[in-house]
Amino acid sequence: MKNKSTSIIMGLIIIAILSVVALLGYSLIIEFTNKNEETNKTSAININDDKDNVSDDEISKDNTEEKSLEVPKIKVNTNINSNTNSATSNNALEELANGSNSTDTTTAYDSVSINKYFYNQLDNASQIFYKAFESNKQNMKSGNYKLAFNNTFTDILSTSNGQEMLGDYYQSAIEAYMYDNPDVFYLSPNKMYLNIETTTRGSKKSYNVFISSGDNSNYFIEEFSSSAEVNSAISQLERIKSQILSNKTSDTYENIKMIHDYLINNVEYDDTVSRKNIYNIYGALVNKSSVCEGYAKAFKYLADGLGIENTLVIGTGVNTNGQRENHAWNYVKLRDKWYAVDCTWDDPIIIGNGYVGDNIKYKYFLKGSRTMNDNHFPSSTFTDGGKVFRYPNLSESDY
Repeated sequence: MKNKSTSIIMGLIIIAILSVVALLGYSLIIEFTNKNEETNKTSAININDDKDNVSDDEISKDNTEEKSLEVPKIKVNTNINSNTNSATSNNALEELANGSNSTDTTTAYDSVSINKYFYNQLDNASQIFYKAFESNKQNMKSGNYKLAFNNTFTDILSTSNGQEMLGDYYQSAIEAYMYDNPDVFYLSPNKMYLNIETTTRGSKKSYNVFISSGDNSNYFIEEFSSSAEVNSAISQLERIKSQILSNKTSDTYENIKMIHDYLINNVEYDDTVSRKNIYNIYGALVNKSSVCEGYAKAFKYLADGLGIENTLVIGTGVNTNGQRENHAWNYVKLRDKWYAVDCTWDDPIIIGNGYVGDNIKYKYFLKGSRTMNDNHFPSSTFTDGGKVFRYPNLSESDY
């Protein structure tokens, strides 16, 4: 009996010892696993945040992924048949009753004289839209001013595909206007509606055409919400432009160089693609931060202020990785020849104490086609299926 009791006790002791050993083993495994997980997490953070290996060399902006250039969208509102009871049709009838459709308003812009690079390539109908923008530049600072064309485009709209044709003319006009005029940085083509109201009376159709903000409160870009903000921004830009251009000389070359140098010395390239106004002159000249489009528009804005013939160029550039990316630069006329200027690529991102020598600062300053055609490729259209625009023929050799 005693031996049996002793055996039972020993068995229980062994079971207890094994349980303790198993529990300790399990705890060690859990602790080891947790340490491994912590080590892995720390390694990931170190890998992502490690900047110690970045040298003090030039970091080209070629490696920055850039958002596609904003392009206008055409939105057409059509109201057909005066016999319907819709509010929009009633509005069309009311405008007819008030005489808004009684005369052709084309003559309102006959006295407007414009000589700008992309404007000169437009068809007559597109030029009417462009002239309306230019004539109402002050009014459009309100953000919701309605540009009325009444029955100006009756001949076009009377054709079988008239609405589509007018949409194309409008698109070409607004593309040319935005790229000819960087000073209208506050306008958003995507928020400007081309409205076509068609009213039928028996067999006769009347057309009322106007541009408005549609259902939007305004047609400003998202960074601006009121005319007061727009006017304040314009005043800031005008002051900065006056300060810069006060250093002008009688030498066109020196003036072009002055603008180029000011931009690469004062504007920081935005590689976050998240700040406000980085695609326009406000970002470049007031905020001192922009992407290539902001640099190019700022160059044009300042060159225009000195009466130097130039144009914005939209296209692609081949980066240091051999990949094409959206890009913008300028062509400028000097001594009766055209040359390219790329302020963005002349202003590389430098990390640390890197030094930018003249071989970098002027690598793309007043260059001819032999230099530029290696990695700059202008696009003749600003939107898919849009009008084909021409650029000036570059001098073959550098200046």
